[in-house]
Amino acid sequence: MPLVHVSWALADNGLRPACDAFFREVFGAETAHEILITPETEKLGLDREESLLMVGDTMLIPIAPAGRGAEPGHPLGDMLRRSAGENRWIGIALKTNDLAAADAWFAARGFKRHYDPGMEAFYFLIPRGQVMGLRLEIVKQDMPGDPRRDPSWSAAKWRDGHPLGIEGLQAIGLSVPSLNDAREMFHGKLGLPELGERALPEGGCAAFAIGDTVLEVLAGRKQSDAVSVHAREVKGIRHLVFKVRDATAAAQYLRGKGLPLTGDTETRFAVVPEAAQGRLIWFTGATPAGYPPAGSRLAELVKTA
Repeated sequence: MPLVHVSWALADNGLRPACDAFFREVFGAETAHEILITPETEKLGLDREESLLMVGDTMLIPIAPAGRGAEPGHPLGDMLRRSAGENRWIGIALKTNDLAAADAWFAARGFKRHYDPGMEAFYFLIPRGQVMGLRLEIVKQDMPGDPRRDPSWSAAKWRDGHPLGIEGLQAIGLSVPSLNDAREMFHGKLGLPELGERALPEGGCAAFAIGDTVLEVLAGRKQSDAVSVHAREVKGIRHLVFKVRDATAAAQYLRGKGLPLTGDTETRFAVVPEAAQGRLIWFTGATPAGYPPAGSRLAELVKTA
């Protein structure tokens, strides 16, 4: 089940233009589709606005309450407002060509599935409380405007023509209370292949193959560590990692834009979240042992549908 998108919430729709602009200006993001409040969509009860942003062959979706969702007490609007915050994400979506089979697979492993009324043929959710803070959306339908469905589309321009030189999404990072707990969940219950363990400056890291990318689970060394605090107070996704062609050139480009960096520019570095719309997004020129090459395999699944 390849990765479809990664999403996060904005507390107010007034924040969305600046967020989208940051990713367009810094990452070269391109808009695949926009879901906007119009007189027609408002009549249909649309409760949010969002831009489906392509960064290479990865879709990022910042979502803000709008229309009916802007009203206090609206279920989706309240969920987005609760979910908004620095280093707080909604979750990921994975693609399947057989929703019923995917439902049966998760059911056999004891996961409760949530279906939004009227959308039973299109997707279901595994709420974040069941997967150590990671919300999973299993989708059958294609995302509107998704360029990865077009056989002639290529993400090579982000690698070859943009200063960041993004080759693809390498990993999605999750904070966890302990690596043993994570193994029980992701390898034991979900059956994800384990790719190895390594030490990172922010904590211990165990990696698992998920779809066409990698899930990096991090556990802090002390209760006061930032990763431990995130696992305890926020839960779920903490970071993304993009593989770049030349880490030194990528760091120079970001510094040239006046963006403060954290980490080691020779190995793994990020723009500090306060300057990156509250997102911790690492860049690296190296591929850890056992990791697959970065890049979406979604088009391969679309061809077999």
